Formats: sequence, C-alpha cells, structure tokens
Amino acid sequence: MITRRTALATLAATTLPASISLAQDDAVEVKEMISGNPDSAVTVMEYASFTCPHCASFHANTYPQLKANYIDTNKIKFVYRDVYFDRFGLWASMIARCDDTKFFGVADMLYKRQAEWSRAGDPAEVVAAMRKIGLLAGLTNQQMDDCLNNQKMAEALVARFQETSTADEVTSTPTLFVNGTKYSNMAYTELAAIIETELGN
Repeated sequence: MITRRTALATLAATTLPASISLAQDDAVEVKEMISGNPDSAVTVMEYASFTCPHCASFHANTYPQLKANYIDTNKIKFVYRDVYFDRFGLWASMIARCDDTKFFGVADMLYKRQAEWSRAGDPAEVVAAMRKIGLLAGLTNQQMDDCLNNQKMAEALVARFQETSTADEVTSTPTLFVNGTKYSNMAYTELAAIIETELGN
C-alpha cells in the first residue's frame, strides 16, 4: 500500500526526464483543457507553466478580462496547455487535473497563490501547500493521493508537453496562439484587438 508519506518521498525524488516515449499499451489519454465555445471560429491557446511568474501575472491581469468578455460569452474557444519547466509545475498540473470539471478553478487558485506554494520549502512542503489549495477548491485528499500517485499519467503529461511544445515551437511562457498565429505575452487590449479582427469585427 502506498501511503501519503511514501508518495511524497517518491515525488520528492522525481525529476523530469529529457524525453518520454510511451508504448501504445501504456498510453494514457491526456485531456485537452478547453473552456468557452468549442465550436467557435476563433481559438485562443495559451501555453503556460504553473511555476512561471509571468504566467501568474497574465492570469492576474489579462486572463480575467479575456474570460469575462470572450470565454464566458462563448465568443471564443480557449485551450490551456501545460509547459513543465520543473517537477513542481508537473505536480501542480496533476492536482489541477484531478477533476476535469474543476481544472480552471484550481488553476486560477494555483496562479493566485503561486508565490506561496512554490516557495513553501522542500518538495514535500510544496506538495502539502498545493494540497491545501486543492482542498479549498473542493478536491478530496483521496482524489489528490490518487492523482499524485498516478505515474503513468505523469509520464503521459510530460510526453504530451514535449510533443505539443516541440510541434508549436514554444520556448517561453506564456505563449499565445490565436487561430494558429503565435504571439508572446501581451496586454489584454492588444490581445482583444487581435481577437476582434479574427471575429470579423
């Protein structure tokens, strides 16, 4: 039986591999995290890392307006893709993905409290701080135990990140795509102008 203490010790020893190649029978589906209108003619995609301060700034200053004006109003399809610079970012993603229906809510809390959990101390303390956020978001300890102990999912997430970021030539975060055109981090007014053009307004 894997205890929480054992799981944390295992996580603490985990490092991100240079590359992962999953055998077909070991493949685990990595769900694309989408909000807004899945049938919209305009897709905004964000590549971000939960440990990236610039991403936290984007989610504090730009994303709320994007959500209110374009995602919640079903004008666009919004896609969030993870970038893993370190194991803390991977673990945060695994907790956020424990319940697909809570992903964006958990992600929002992780970004808002990034400075708190990412600097909590040693790896076990960082995970413990993440878990507190998960509990506040409505996840259970059992859910988070199951997610953090899911080695196949961890490998699948890293493999997916390597595949998509390489294909899209993503080297920094946040990186934005609007209908396939790549942009670096920008203010809301700039992003809104691009979206409006794509919407034909």
